[in-house]
Amino acid sequence: MELTFATGAGGAIPLHVVEQDGVDGWLSAQPERVARWVRAAGFTGAMGKVLLVPGENGRLESAVVGYGTPEARARGRFHLAAAAGSLPEGTYRFEGLPEDRAEEEALGWLLAGYVFDRYRGQTTPAAQLVAPEGVDAVRLEAIAAGECLTRDLINTPTSDMGPAELEAACVAMAAQHEAEIEVIRGEALLEQNFPLIHTVGRAAAPEAEPRLIDMQWGVAGPMLTLVGKGVCFDTGGLNLKPGGSMALMKKDMGGAATVLGLAQMIMELGLPLRLRVLIPAVENAVSGNAFRPGDILTARSGLTVEINNTDAEGRLVLADALAYGAEAEPDFMLSMATLTGAARVAVGPDLAPYFTDDAAFVGAVEQAAGQVADPVWRLPLHTPYEAMIEPGIADLDNAPKGGFAGAITAALFLRRFAGETRYAHFDVYGWNPEAKPARPKGGVGMGARAILQALPDVLTA
Repeated sequence: MELTFATGAGGAIPLHVVEQDGVDGWLSAQPERVARWVRAAGFTGAMGKVLLVPGENGRLESAVVGYGTPEARARGRFHLAAAAGSLPEGTYRFEGLPEDRAEEEALGWLLAGYVFDRYRGQTTPAAQLVAPEGVDAVRLEAIAAGECLTRDLINTPTSDMGPAELEAACVAMAAQHEAEIEVIRGEALLEQNFPLIHTVGRAAAPEAEPRLIDMQWGVAGPMLTLVGKGVCFDTGGLNLKPGGSMALMKKDMGGAATVLGLAQMIMELGLPLRLRVLIPAVENAVSGNAFRPGDILTARSGLTVEINNTDAEGRLVLADALAYGAEAEPDFMLSMATLTGAARVAVGPDLAPYFTDDAAFVGAVEQAAGQVADPVWRLPLHTPYEAMIEPGIADLDNAPKGGFAGAITAALFLRRFAGETRYAHFDVYGWNPEAKPARPKGGVGMGARAILQALPDVLTA
């Protein structure tokens, strides 16, 4: 799906953006005919309320949309995106929108056009927007394309988005951007020392055999390595999930999908860096050769891991990929994963929680998140909890007992494999449980836009 701005501002229908306390002032500047119409309709400027204004010939002349109060705007984002579905077919341009909100609202309008229609035809919004003056339309379209890719990948069920199909999506992206790609599959994972990736995925059907996807792009500049959890379905393994907990497990490759969306943005915009994307793609299935609770595995790095729960598999496949990524000594490495329920309990579905010891990354991404309306929240890498992931019988425990600090202990586990590399980890949810402006129910990218905005400062720190 292509999400783009309309061209031809001259013929666009004005869409007046009016704050709740600015209605009277705006009306005083309008022709009497328009003012009478708006007053008669009872327009108050309430957030998202749309009123069509006819001309003297009865045809649509303009429209007005409420922008609420500062307090109302603080409670959400992409406020004008809902207007796209309330307007008749046509091309519109914002009038009266504060300059500092233009980028957010223009992007929101683009994202409101997203529809997952692979399996059922659905109506898409017919209202198109001319990019506001001063907004970098090319950049916003590239960001929207990356987000669209992330949503499509997550929304697609595992029957059509298993490890092989995820690999195919990466191959298509590499071809589009002239990137290099290598894929290590099946028994070759053992031969090339990726034992944890192989172990987690070995119980899947032959066509869904485990694999490590390695894509590289760019020839100059600092090196950024993105690692995305690609568990295309997670049954929980022998620690089988109950049925209700399996319902959304097609989204357990949401980390990989978000990383690929971010990579799409980076390559489309031609950022001056060397990009590497590592995706361990597996299906955590149940079979006679599935790995077991109590097994002790040796990772690529040489660390041993006691398996106390086969449903804590994401950190295992990421461990091998992180160790591999660190061997190339990138300037920064970042992992994204739908890793723990504890992170959802801590911050809910809207925030992208992250962990890092890198002060430069914290400063850059926190500032960027506010600029691009992509909220993030730092959680602590609390070093005293290291003891919780050390079982005594092996170097590490993949699922500490007790249930305390689950997101933190998972992040501490991953940090053991990143070595001395500057590193951050995002524990994302990747799913909107209910529709919101510009974000329909279903798969969604989290944190990618904030990271994109922060990258220049991160990579030059």
